[in-house]
Amino acid sequence: MKDKIKSYGFIRGLRDGLPIGLGYFAVAFSLGIVAQKAGLTPLQGFIASFFNVASAGENALFNSIIEKASYIEVAIITFVVNARYFLMSCSLSQRFSSETKFIHRLGVGFGVTDEIFGISIAQEGNLNPLYNYGAIAIAVPLWSIGTSLGIIAGNILPLRVVSALSVALYGMFLAIIIPPAKKNVIIAIAVIVSFIASYICGIIPFVKELSGGTRTIILTVLISSIVAIIKPIEDKEAINEMKTSHTEASVCEEKTDISKKEEEK
Repeated sequence: MKDKIKSYGFIRGLRDGLPIGLGYFAVAFSLGIVAQKAGLTPLQGFIASFFNVASAGENALFNSIIEKASYIEVAIITFVVNARYFLMSCSLSQRFSSETKFIHRLGVGFGVTDEIFGISIAQEGNLNPLYNYGAIAIAVPLWSIGTSLGIIAGNILPLRVVSALSVALYGMFLAIIIPPAKKNVIIAIAVIVSFIASYICGIIPFVKELSGGTRTIILTVLISSIVAIIKPIEDKEAINEMKTSHTEASVCEEKTDISKKEEEK
């Protein structure tokens, strides 16, 4: 029975990861064009995308190669652009069962992206690593293949066509944030505030000079901290335990009262 449940988690991951993979496949074409300018072969582009799995990070990586940056500069800029994934990984780590092995935590951490994080955090209860493995198994190869094909055929396709294909990712982001926003007013307000704050940070002096990844980290920490302070999420398990304890105590009191009445009779 447990094996069936686990395999179902993997299948659900494949199902939910398919639209993400298709969106990645389209967007990876544009990265393939940049990678081609950097002098990468299709195989090198595949390997770079497979082990990076980040559009902004790979774009920074390929442009750094074009500019002939040093290894240290490439490492630093990739680290800064992808630093937001530390926050996502920390958030996901709180959703694992205490029995989840370390190797599974590493496996899930390898495939953390904005979209995979979104579908993972939306799951109810403890996070099943097989669900993430299913999403990773379909999304990452399509992302890597898209980069390779972009290197081969990216310059042949009109740039407008490539840009039009990337619109699918915006649709996926909306599909991730709209359902929870409908259920929770606080989440809806936080989403709207994040949109406005992101726009403002992109136009005000000094802040707009920061990279998009750095601004994302600052806004994520700031907005989530304010929301957590103003409207913290109640621990459902603690509440259920309190209800259970209260019910058991009430039952014990009722039994005691019945026993006393019987003794008086």
